[in-house]
Formats: sequence, structure tokens, C-alpha cells
Amino acid sequence: MDHILYSITAEHDARWLLAAGLICILGMATALHLLAAARLQTGPRRRNAIVLAALIGGLAVFTTHFVALHGYQPGEEIRYAVWPTVGSFAIALASFGVAAGAVMARPTRLFRLLASLISLTGVAAMHFLGISGLRLAGDIGWHPASAVLAVGGGLVVALISGGVVYGPGLARRLATALGGTLAVGVLHFTAMSAMVIAPHPRIETGLTVSGGVMTGVIVAMVLAIAGVAAAIAWMSWASQAGALKRFREALDAMPDGMAFYDADDRLVLWNHRYAEVNPELSSTLKVGMTFREIIQIGLEEDLYADARGRQAEWVQERLDSRRALTTTMEQRISGDRWLRVSDRRTAAGGIVTVCTDITDLKNDARALAEARDAAQAANSAKSQFLANMSHEIRTPLNGVIGVAQALARTPLTLQQEEMLELIRSSGHTLQVLLGDILDLARVESGRLELASEVLHLGRAVREAAQLYETSANEKGLQFFVEIAPEADGWIVGDVVRIKQILTNLVSNAVKFTGTGFVSLTAGPGPDRDGAPTLRFSIEDTGIGFDSETRERLFSRFEQADGAITRRFGGSGLGLAISRQLAEMMGGDLDCESEPGGGSAFILTIPFRPAEAPAAMTDITADRGNDEDAVVRVLLADDHPVNRKVVEMILAQANIDLTSVENGAEALQACREGEFDIVLMDMQMPVMDGLTATREIRLHEAAMGLTRTPIVMLTANALAEHIAAAEAAGADRHLAKPFDAGELLRLVATLPQAAAASLAA
Repeated sequence: MDHILYSITAEHDARWLLAAGLICILGMATALHLLAAARLQTGPRRRNAIVLAALIGGLAVFTTHFVALHGYQPGEEIRYAVWPTVGSFAIALASFGVAAGAVMARPTRLFRLLASLISLTGVAAMHFLGISGLRLAGDIGWHPASAVLAVGGGLVVALISGGVVYGPGLARRLATALGGTLAVGVLHFTAMSAMVIAPHPRIETGLTVSGGVMTGVIVAMVLAIAGVAAAIAWMSWASQAGALKRFREALDAMPDGMAFYDADDRLVLWNHRYAEVNPELSSTLKVGMTFREIIQIGLEEDLYADARGRQAEWVQERLDSRRALTTTMEQRISGDRWLRVSDRRTAAGGIVTVCTDITDLKNDARALAEARDAAQAANSAKSQFLANMSHEIRTPLNGVIGVAQALARTPLTLQQEEMLELIRSSGHTLQVLLGDILDLARVESGRLELASEVLHLGRAVREAAQLYETSANEKGLQFFVEIAPEADGWIVGDVVRIKQILTNLVSNAVKFTGTGFVSLTAGPGPDRDGAPTLRFSIEDTGIGFDSETRERLFSRFEQADGAITRRFGGSGLGLAISRQLAEMMGGDLDCESEPGGGSAFILTIPFRPAEAPAAMTDITADRGNDEDAVVRVLLADDHPVNRKVVEMILAQANIDLTSVENGAEALQACREGEFDIVLMDMQMPVMDGLTATREIRLHEAAMGLTRTPIVMLTANALAEHIAAAEAAGADRHLAKPFDAGELLRLVATLPQAAAASLAA
């Protein structure tokens, strides 16, 4: 240790040593900066940065070594052998080149340690080869132990610097540069203290240069290092300035206003849009203003509608909200403007505020809400109109069909029977058309709901086909119904809607076929998404249609052409409704045809098999000797034609009929007498049918009376009307115009069913 201190203090000039240290720190810091920049680059730019870093590092260490040698004072002139000096320079460059490649190969501690080992070993080789090139008045020798200590000490410091200290960030790169300089210093001074000079007359051999020449070389190297460092510093500054300029341009190009406040909530910077969305504040914004001062200006300008009358509370709420990590609020500004203000706190405690002008969005939302309300009102008006028209049309239609049905049970001449059949046929056509229009309205409004019940598919298919078998036979058509055994069983579905689709398709097939056949087949269809299906095919040898017609056939009010409509009649709604029903069931309806070659309509729906329901009690079998018993019926209807129709139909059975004109009279009749069944209209003056039904149920409950079956016999046939009737306490809903046979069956069986249920 004494030899080392002596070498530093006595044998070296401190000014040269200081210069050597500064050169080493500057060079190593520059090399480390280039390596850090190279990690962010690719291709040739990355390779060039690594090569330049290795060159600067080797040049810095070589220059440091010879500047320190210039400070060495052996007491005589020192000359330098050219080839050992050049060789030491080459070793320095090579070792730092290999070390740079190692540290850039993999960013791990092991490779950093390897790079430190390589670089320090190269520095040691450079040092001893450079010393061997000194030409002094004597022979140069070494103390072996001190030489080993010099290399080992420098290696330890280098490994610590490269393996522990080195890391991302300017501070760690500077610390690593200081550690590298210390490692070079430990190696140099320990090795110099280990050097022994045996006096001997100097004999000039080989090519040497003087200290002055070497000084010029060193100056050139120092200038090169300083120039590279200055160039890198300038490029870094220019890059940062350019990045800052681009950041500012991007900030000003943002569609939203943005401002940044520091940890003390003071304004630091803002973009142009921030001033645009706050035009009342734009002239007063300046760096250093607090957010509290900014909103105070807004309060004085009466900008914040929510703050009127409660300014202090509003300010406190606004400041409290900014303390949260993230907040978003919608703020109404004077002039019917709206801003969405978002505050987000940064890691350093600052706040980024983003303001978005949402006035147009608010106006659009208001317009959409008004349009929605108008559409809902229009839809409600349409629904009310349909309900009213349904009621108004069904009431007289019920009179026409009901009277025709009652008349059919009386003795008639052949001509009268023909005229009556025309009445019944026209009435049925009107009834079907009315049902199609109401179904279409329900589908459009989304209020058509499918039932999910257990049904016998084979029975439903046969019943649908049977309705048109007579018509087909009268036209001389062959009529086939084929049901596969797999489909002739119980399934889960809506039997009414399945029959509605099938009867529509079969009726069309019979209508548009003059000769040949009509067939209805049902069986398993192809699986869809792994689920089984049912496939119904309705084929005929009728007029057919072309591909252009096929594209529009399922549209509303469409048929093959105008002539078809005039020739065969029909509204063109049936197929549109049938396809929509099929899609609601999870299936589809399609067709194939050619002009004059017949048609085939294919209905596919999901196949959901079910167990057969428990056998129902045959009510008619339990009636025994009560076939001739008088059924007491109460009819409540304000329309005299409807009352007359019901009276004419029920006159054919053993019935004691009491008729009233409104719900209040029906309630009074139930309080004063007993009835087996009540036929209740829904829309009546004084008291409507729903209210009367609820009052009758309350009277029965209060008096402990047996529940009397109530049938809503009404022209209100929409789904909501049926639901309202059930909620009021009605047992059945029979829509006008009704079938006389169905009314007679209800009157005959419903009281018996109620009695059987009570007995059970």
C-alpha cells in the first residue's frame, strides 16, 4: 500500500492524473450511453451504435493510460516504442469491442459480468504491453505479487461495477462509468508501484517517438472523445427537443381539451382545444394558476348552472372529486353547453384534466328521446286503434256469422241454403283477414308470444289438413296426408301456431291447384347445430311461380301477380305471417317452384319430443242423467245484436238465459240469483266486464259461494286483452265472431268441469 501511495503522490503529476480520470469518466459514460441507445434500435443503426461505443470505450481507456504515463516522472525523458504502443491500442479496441458485443447479446447479469471480465483483462494486457514499450535508462521489471494484485484488484472493481451497479437510467450509467474509471486506476497505480527499473545505459533500438509526439496523439484522441461526446449530447438534446415539439403538436391536434396540473394543482400546460372548450377562460389562462382560481373565474362569469345558489358547496364538491384517482363528470355550462370532464391523477401527484364538448351528443340524445317518445305514442295509438277496430269489426261480424249459424239450424230451401253458404263463406273470409292483420300487428310490436305446451303432432297435422280435404275433393284433387312414425307423437310447442301455418299452406295449395294432387307430409328433418328438427312439406301440382316471384313471395301483401290476386283473392299476408311464426319457433319456411310445375313449401321447426300427458277425465261421461238439466246462463252485453245472436244460438239447447246490458246489472244479478255460467262482454257502459268480473269474485269470496265459471265473450281479441281477463278472474276467453258449436260446448261442459274440480 505504501508503494502505491508513493507512486501516486511522488512519481506522478496530479494534474495529469486528474485529466486522465476526467477523460476516462467522459469516455466510458459516452460508451454506456451509446449502448443504451443501441438497445432501442434495430438493424444497421443498432450495429453502428455498438461499434461506436466500443471505439469510444477503447479510445478512452488507451488515452487515460498514456495521459497517466505522461504524468509519470522517472527523472529522465521517456520515449515510446511505436509497435508496442500501437499493439496496446489495438488490444484496448478489441477487448472493448468483444465486451460491447457480450453485454448487448443478452441483457442479463451473467453477460454483464462476462463483459466486465473481458474489458478489464484487455485493459491489463494493454497496460503491460504499453509499459513494455517505454524506453528508459534501465530495464523494466515487476514484483510478481504486486502485479497480480493490480490485475485482481482492478478485476474486482470492474465486476462490481458491471454486475451490480450497471443498469437503466442516467444515474446508474454515470455510477458505472465512475466504477470503471476506479478499476482502471486501481490496475494502473498498483501495476506502476510493482514496476522495478534496473539502471542501464539506454540503447535506442527500433522505432520510437518522443513524449511531444505522443502528447499530440493524446490531444487528438482527447479531442475525438470530446467531439463524439458533444455530438451525442447535441443529438440527444435535438431529439428531445424534436420529441417535445412533436408531442406539443400532437397535444394541440387532440379533439379534446387537455390540461396538466402539478401536485399542488397548479396549471402547467394546456392545448388549444382546452381553451376552445372554455372560451370564457381562454384569455385568463396562465402557467401557475391553481384550479381553484380557474373555477372561481367561471363562477364569477356564471358559467356553471349547477353551482347557482350553492357556490361554496359546489366548489368543495368539485375540489373533493379531484382528489380521487379517476373521476368523470358531465358539467352544464351557460349557453346550454355540456362538457364531459375527466380528471386522472398521475403517479407523481399531478392531475391530467380532459374536457370533451358533448353538447351535440346531448342534443342528439334529447332528440332521440323525443323521437322515441313520439314513436312510443304512435305505437300506442296504433295498438289502441287496432284494438278499437278489432272490437268494432268483430261486433257486427259476430252478428253476421252468428245469425248465419243459427239460421243454418232451421229448415231452409235449397236456394236459401246457397245464399246462407255465401254469407258464411264471406264471413269466414273476413274473419281470417282480420286475424291476419292482428297477427301481423302483434308480430311487429313484439307482443306475439308463443305457447309452450304438450301437443300430439300427428293429431294437429291431421286436423289442419282435414279442414281443406272437402274443398280438395270438390275440385277433383287427390289429397294425401303422410306422417312418419317418428312425428306421430307428443312434442312441446304451440299447437295453435303450428296449425295456423299448416292450414295457411294447405289452403293455398288447394286454392292454386286446378288438377292433380295436394300432399302434406311430416317427418324428421336434418339436424341443425346438433339438434333434431321436424320437416313439413306441402306439395301441389298448381300454377307455380318463377324465381323472381319467389324472392318477394314472403313479403306482405304479395302474391304471384295482380292477376292471381284478382283470380284467386286473398290479402297476401298469410305467407309473411307464417314465415315470421316459423322464425319465432326457431325454424324457417322456404319454397321451391316453377311456373306451371307446381310448388313445394317446406316448414322446418325444432323437434322437442315429450311424454304423453296424463289422461283427462271425460267430463261428459260423468254427467250421467244430467244431460237434460237446465243450464242457468247470465249474458252481459251492451250490444243488442250480440245479445240476440247468443239468444238464437243458445235457444237450441236446454238453457235458462238471463240477459243484462252492463257490468253493474251483471253484478247485481249474481248477487240476487245463482247461475251455472256467466257470458261477459269486456267493453260495456256503467261498469266494464273486467271490473264486473273482479267484483263477482270478491262477492263469492266474501259470501263463501261456489266459483261460477265466467267466459269473456268479447270482440277484444288481442293478447293483452286475454291476459287482462285472466287477471280479473275469467276462466275462458271466446273472441267474437265465435263458432256456435264452440259456444254450445262451453256452456254445456264448463259448469260440469267446475263442479268436477270442486268435488275433487
